Amino acid sequence: MNSHNGKDLKLWTPATYRIKVQGYLDESRSDFLGGMTITTAREGDQEVVTTLAGRLIDQAELSGVLNTLYELHLPILSVECLRDD
Repeated sequence: MNSHNGKDLKLWTPATYRIKVQGYLDESRSDFLGGMTITTAREGDQEVVTTLAGRLIDQAELSGVLNTLYELHLPILSVECLRDD
């Protein structure tokens, strides 16, 4: 997968996203986060980074996922819209 150029992206269309947050997030939270796949790893200076990846139905659902991460007090490191090759 590569980064999406945004050309065909609309607020109401599905898209695949990869979101990285600082800290640990258990895989059991996937149902509350749009069914995204959750993986956790140590990066750089042994900091725990959780990556969420998956297809969301629109940017309203993306907003809901980001709000949930905020409510869990997980700092967002990056949000990337991906395209399938």
